[in-house]
Amino acid sequence: MEPEKEDFMTSKWRPMMAVMYMCVCTCDFVLFPILWSLLQVFNKGSVILQWQPITLQGAGLFHMAMGAVLGVAAWSRGQEKMAGVTNPAVGASSQISTTQTTTSQATTTVAASIEDITPPVRTGYGGKIAPPPSPQFPI
Repeated sequence: MEPEKEDFMTSKWRPMMAVMYMCVCTCDFVLFPILWSLLQVFNKGSVILQWQPITLQGAGLFHMAMGAVLGVAAWSRGQEKMAGVTNPAVGASSQISTTQTTTSQATTTVAASIEDITPPVRTGYGGKIAPPPSPQFPI
């Protein structure tokens, strides 16, 4: 059974938010001030008024909100990566399948773990291997 493919917006909303914020900041702090000055020079002959950044009006609430959205998105993505949500085989590594094999002496139960076939989870920028999960004992 093939895993369902995620929708483009579902999988790419975090990078798209970052690109949108970068475009807004570039326009509001670089492009619009230059165009505002050029517009004044061509109309009146000199720059009289300074550009007031639109995103800084209202005490910069836009930047605070975008910082919160992007910060939480980056944090949650890191949590997903550490939990192995993006790779279902890694997330299901605690499942154990049991098979029965008959030998000439007795019936032996062989447990094969999914961990044997999946690569280890890597974390951080250095690509270190994550520590093994702690054993879960029944209560």
